[in-house]
Parts: sequence; structure tokens; C-alpha cells
Amino acid sequence: MTIGPHDRGGSPYPAVTEPDHPDVMTAMDHVATTPIPDRPAVQAALRLAGRAPSIHNTQPWHWVFDGGRLHLFADLDRVLPAADPRNRQQLISCGAVLHHARTAFAAAGWHTDTERFPDPHRPDHLAAIEFRPWPDPPAGVPRRAHAIAERYSDRLPMLAPPEFDTTARALRRLAEPHDVDLDVLPEESRPRLAAASEQAAAAHREDLFYQQELAWWTGHSDVAEGVPETALVSAEEATRTDIARSFPTAPHSARRGALADAARLVVLSCATDTRELWLQTGEALSAVLLECAAAGLSTCALTHVTESGIARRTVAELLPHPAVPQVVIRIGLAPDDGRPAPTPRRPLDDCLELRSEQ
Repeated sequence: MTIGPHDRGGSPYPAVTEPDHPDVMTAMDHVATTPIPDRPAVQAALRLAGRAPSIHNTQPWHWVFDGGRLHLFADLDRVLPAADPRNRQQLISCGAVLHHARTAFAAAGWHTDTERFPDPHRPDHLAAIEFRPWPDPPAGVPRRAHAIAERYSDRLPMLAPPEFDTTARALRRLAEPHDVDLDVLPEESRPRLAAASEQAAAAHREDLFYQQELAWWTGHSDVAEGVPETALVSAEEATRTDIARSFPTAPHSARRGALADAARLVVLSCATDTRELWLQTGEALSAVLLECAAAGLSTCALTHVTESGIARRTVAELLPHPAVPQVVIRIGLAPDDGRPAPTPRRPLDDCLELRSEQ
């Protein structure tokens, strides 16, 4: 099995069919005046959507625009067999880019009618989107679209978020339409979650295949994918963030001084554990992260602690109701110490096929 992506030697994405069961999100900045977005509009929206978070910044998605409909596929060359053996985290990543895309289109005035998993014979065909103009969007969507470019994964210690009970209620309302529950963990649960996070990391320290895969995707510069060195934390900084995915450490630094992490811990969970719900978890994750960014809060989504069996059971035991945990999110306030450089993204031509002239 490959550790990193490779040339596929021609598109594996076939001609696609019209969706039957729409789901709608709407918003606008500039009202659309044509029945479907033109190619520049599609490219602009997907370029912005490409800022979506993904496991190890693999950006494991592929878009096909056939001149009338837009289709999302999982990019099967960008799987992580060691870190993500069920492709669960890949589908969460694809759900995030789907919601980012729908938000970007909505902000440009486009209704997006979306059918998920439209082809039972192509499990990698995740969504098919049709468009309609929409002149009167919900007020929150343009805010979240603007936040796409502002959001980033903050792996450093954070301050506690102010008035978080109010924020949590708003986040819960955003997750619910995706059949995803959002629960805020009590502060006294932090030591157990920190132990589960460390246990998940320890399980991989002697796993050569996992470590090779991690090295492929982290710590490099001048590449369009993966987690660059500038996005990593030093060993000293890692000691002050007790719930985090284990990455190779950056050169010594002590950003944010003696600050110990005070971020609140939020869990996204589902009633069951299916591919459909993994995709929907990614959509809910996107909505939560963008709402936090729009409110000036920093976030870091963690899926390693919900991947391994023992750690996942620990997270489930911390929830106030029976559920399958999918993502833990740290939410806090970053000190005014400057934003990091944006992490890289692949050129749009690498992940978008334009199939026919309009």
C-alpha cells in the first residue's frame, strides 16, 4: 500500500447521473442571475472551499463539474492506511470540504441541492450538487463564508473562551441538522481525556508503518499538502497542550510563554457508526469550526482519540448519553500573538475536473 499520493494515470471518475433527493443550503453576497454558476464561479467557490481541514492536510477529495452539476468524490490515492484504516477520517475530511463548498456557493447566491452517496455502485461518489439562484440567505451563512479564510488549526495552548455556554448553544444548533450531537465536556473530565489521547499516541510510537506514513505527510516545506513545519509545535509547547495528536516536533520555541491549555473540549458524536454519518460529521464539523472562527475563537479538531478502540470508549464514557464519538474539538481564545502562515493547499486543477463547456 502506498504511503503518499501517486499519479493515477487518467481520471477514475466516470460520467455521473442526476441526483434525485435534494438537501438545501442557501446564502448570497452577489445575487446570481444565471440558472447555474459559470466556470469561474465554480472555480472561485471551490478554491475557497479547499481551505477545509483534513487529516494530515491530505485534502483527500476530488471534484467533477459537468457543466450543470457538481460531484464530490473521495480521492482514493490519498488514504492513510495506518492512521485511518477504515477511511473514517477521510470521509469526515470530505464532509468538511462539502460543507465549505456549499457555504461558499451560498455566499455567492447559489442554492445547493445535495444528494449524498448518489451512486450505490460507486462508494467513493460522495455527493452530487445541483444549483438554483437564491436571493435571500440566512444571515449567518455569509459570516461563516467569510470565516473560511480566517480559520486555522491552533495546536498551541489557548485561553478559555468567554461566555462559552452561549457559544455552545449556537454550535449545538448548527450540528443538529446533520444528525450530529455536540456535547461540552466538563472540566473534570480533562485528565481522563488527556490519558486517552496519550494512550492513542503511545499505541503508534513503535508502529513503523504509522511513523513512515506520518513522516511522509508532516514537517516538509515547499509542498502543497501535508502539515508543514510551521504548523507544528515544539516539545516544550506540546507539554502545555495535554490533549493533542502526536506529530514530529518543531525546532525549539516557547510561544505563548507559560500558558497552559484552557480550551474547552467539545465532542461531536452520532447515534451509530456509518459512512453516511462520517460524511455528515464532517459537515457538522465545518459548521462548528466556521462559526467559532467568525466569533473570533481558535479551534483544533482531533480525530485520533476517536479512532482507537480504548480511547474511543473512554470518550464515549464521558458523554452524558449513549453515542459514538467522532471528533473532539478544542475551542479557546488565542492570545494576540499573530496568526500563523496559512497551511498549503493543492492547486485547484489537481482536484477539479471540468468536463464540458457551458
